[in-house]
Amino acid sequence: MELPASLLSVAQVRALEARALATAGAGGLVLMRRAAAASLQTLRTHWPEARGFTVLCGGGNNGGDGWMMARLGREAGFDARVVWTTAPDALRGEASQAAAEALAAGVPADAFAASATETLSRAEVIVDALLGIGLSAPVRAPLDAAIEAINAAGRPVLALDVPSGLCADSGRVQGVAVRADATVSFIALKAGLLLGAGPDHVGALSVDSLGVDPPQAHEIAWQRITRAQLRASIPRRRRDAHKGQGGHVFVVGGGEGMPGAARLAGEAALRVGAGRVTVVCAESSATAIAASRPELMVRSLGGDAAAVAARASEWFTAADVIVVGPGLGRDLWARRMLDAVRASGKPTVFDADALQLLDDGRDGGLPADSVLTPHPGEAAAMLGLTSAAVQADRPAALRALIDRHAAVVVLKGAGTLIGQRGRVPQICDRGHPVLAAPGTGDVLAGAIGGLWAQTGDVWAATTSAVWVHARAGERLAHTVDRGVLAGEVAAELPTALAEALSADTIAAGASS
Repeated sequence: MELPASLLSVAQVRALEARALATAGAGGLVLMRRAAAASLQTLRTHWPEARGFTVLCGGGNNGGDGWMMARLGREAGFDARVVWTTAPDALRGEASQAAAEALAAGVPADAFAASATETLSRAEVIVDALLGIGLSAPVRAPLDAAIEAINAAGRPVLALDVPSGLCADSGRVQGVAVRADATVSFIALKAGLLLGAGPDHVGALSVDSLGVDPPQAHEIAWQRITRAQLRASIPRRRRDAHKGQGGHVFVVGGGEGMPGAARLAGEAALRVGAGRVTVVCAESSATAIAASRPELMVRSLGGDAAAVAARASEWFTAADVIVVGPGLGRDLWARRMLDAVRASGKPTVFDADALQLLDDGRDGGLPADSVLTPHPGEAAAMLGLTSAAVQADRPAALRALIDRHAAVVVLKGAGTLIGQRGRVPQICDRGHPVLAAPGTGDVLAGAIGGLWAQTGDVWAATTSAVWVHARAGERLAHTVDRGVLAGEVAAELPTALAEALSADTIAAGASS
């Protein structure tokens, strides 16, 4: 089953839950029972041969979900056991009642101890019910030791709502976090499950609404890029289509000794269906680009500033979209080319070296239909941060970039983020480590330009290109996690795009 398109913050999930309690008359214990039943069903789905499980229960409602799951499991014939970090008589509210019901049903329960790793290593499945969605500070004792015991046990792990130790808003690990094999998220999909370190900790992810009404539009923090969105954004071609309807993309780059990046971007634009692609490069790069990909039109520019400005101004009138930056360099020629692109007023994707040349990392007159595509290092330079700081809170980095730029911003990386002022930001939950290779960013920039030239919609083209690029990487990752070349990613784009526009289901993380 495909995940919901909407991702919510912790505050938004709590608001949904409060509204359900107020309007539906469902008490907290009713939702806890639903959560426990959903958890038991998830365990059965992923480990159908399991006959027993051990739940580690904390002191809040997440722990209450675990106590309730143990009770339901016991009644269903499972050998269900509880290891607790908060004594049952110290629990409050629904969690206290859930523990009392479990104990009355005969569920064995023991306090967590240093020797728990040995006990857990004998469990068929470990259920993580230690911490819920409210964690906002580093995990403290004894919960940190309990999490470490889960990770050290070497057994399958099911996390309830969110892996303990993971921030449900940002995906940041709060000191230590459970590495689950499966996670069932309650009520709605939390943003942190797909952001930051979330994907490395959740395993197979599913969502159960527990019967709570879905969020309204203004209650959505993030949205996943979905194939339905792509199908609505990219029209299928008519039988009488011709290349003039595919738009004309100009790739400006390929500075002295750097023809490869511009060639990759140009090929990517063609691979997603651009009708024509012209690469404008330094004179020394023209032959290499033209010889390696004859489908590209190649023009070279050198000389003084006046000559560059005059010829570029003439050429760029034919462009529907310009992609500037791949292999551009940062010398005087590069600065002149960037000035010429900006003077053209054409819709522009700013990538790679072009990002470094933008004045002070600020707008500098960039229109709203521009696209910026920084990787974490480039984003750090634009924001005056370190790459580590950007990666520690990618959502915050995206917000900072959006605050500075009217453009669409693509913060590349695992879980690429896309944002623009006035829009709900989007996240791509597809992709594979094979994309961590030189040149794949140039391929993405070209794909954005190619789809933009066809659709005329900067947001639709950007989100679609990000998804298709990520899916191309997945398709190439049959049995490898490294060694794929950027040119191979570009060559895979047509198939990934066709797959995106089809009605067939694709499993998360699947390769073909």
